[in-house]
Amino acid sequence: MANAFDPYREALVVEQHTIWPDEYEDWSPADRERVEAMLHAAAEDVAELDYLRQHTGFARVITVTPADLERVSAI
Repeated sequence: MANAFDPYREALVVEQHTIWPDEYEDWSPADRERVEAMLHAAAEDVAELDYLRQHTGFARVITVTPADLERVSAI
């Protein structure tokens, strides 16, 4: 289950990861990088967000959803 956006953990994020569903495997690396940058820049708006505890802080993990893609395509 995804976590809610947490400003405390956000301040301690040291890594960013993005999980892409199989249906988007044909996207180019450049398109994926562009979308990932937009999603991580507005992490409070994504549909599926997790924080993984690490020794030095947290890793933010965003799972891409169709709703996220629709939102960033309007930008």
